[in-house]
Amino acid sequence: MTKLSVNVNKIATLRNSRGGNAPDLLKVVEDIERFGAQGITVHPRPDERHIRYQDTRDLTKVVTTEFNIEGNPIPKFVDLVVETKPTQVTLVPDSVDAITSNAGWNTIEHSGFLSEVIRTFQENGIRTSIFVDADTKMVEGAAKTGADRIELYTENYAKTYPNNPEKAIASFERAAQVAHSCDLGINAGHDLNLDNIQYFKEHIPHLLEVSIGHALICESLYFGLDNVINMYLNKLK
Repeated sequence: MTKLSVNVNKIATLRNSRGGNAPDLLKVVEDIERFGAQGITVHPRPDERHIRYQDTRDLTKVVTTEFNIEGNPIPKFVDLVVETKPTQVTLVPDSVDAITSNAGWNTIEHSGFLSEVIRTFQENGIRTSIFVDADTKMVEGAAKTGADRIELYTENYAKTYPNNPEKAIASFERAAQVAHSCDLGINAGHDLNLDNIQYFKEHIPHLLEVSIGHALICESLYFGLDNVINMYLNKLK
């Protein structure tokens, strides 16, 4: 079964909008795990507009499943990850002013930098994953950095899926095949939702984990958080 890691950035965004502690991020994370999620993901950005660096520290005392921290490995982020020692760190090349992640790494151009950062994390016992587009060359480049996994950036799949599922999945199938041949674990995330997740799961062999936040929280407004998490788990079996 593919693991479901719930990205809780949107919970923090809602909390921050009023300046208090409602909703209580730590309590929501405890509930998400109790409802069946197998992981928690956060993506602290330098401006701390949703997840704060202190949230990340506090969550290490609460999360009992896998803890995944995403972000651009600037020095402040690297220090945070080494301090908190999550299960996994996912390296994402987003700019400071990015609304959301919008591209994977060029693993060839940034090979030296990524290799150095990955070595730092692995020396601290932290599994590393690189956020990449569904491009076989970028997957091969990721393998050469020494990363443990890749996370396939699935926005293009989500956009194309409603009109042409076969076209949407094709490049991801190829990328996944190359990743497996390179002994890379395969994660995926970005714009996956209840409508498109099952097709993706059925066509991507060896899919270990999906990270879902925005869509899952939006769907929970209609169906409830407990129900939505279990709907995802059923589709990921």
